[in-house]
Amino acid sequence: MNKRISIGIMPQEQIRERMLAIARGEFKPKASDPKIWFTSMKSLAEVLSDDNRALLKIINESKPDSISGLAEMTGRKQGNLSRTLKTMSSYGLVEMVKENRHVRPVAVATEFEILAA
Repeated sequence: MNKRISIGIMPQEQIRERMLAIARGEFKPKASDPKIWFTSMKSLAEVLSDDNRALLKIINESKPDSISGLAEMTGRKQGNLSRTLKTMSSYGLVEMVKENRHVRPVAVATEFEILAA
């Protein structure tokens, strides 16, 4: 199953102003508005590189039990993979679910709609 998420691109200052307006109750975002914001196409391209989109697809399809399991599946070094997943998690693209003594990565989205302001 493909999960689609909207991503917006807007300068940091505008993102901050938007969030403050929402917090003050002056602005109510529509359900269709982006849930994830990037400050530039460059930062978006780094986080959603071809390799990282492929990684999201692998996570979604194979449902690994742990980061080490995902490292084995992908042939990537665990430390490098952990940093990538942490970055993707900070943007809300991956959820890191703690289970027993493992952390299981879960893909939040595998398809993206990009809206540039």
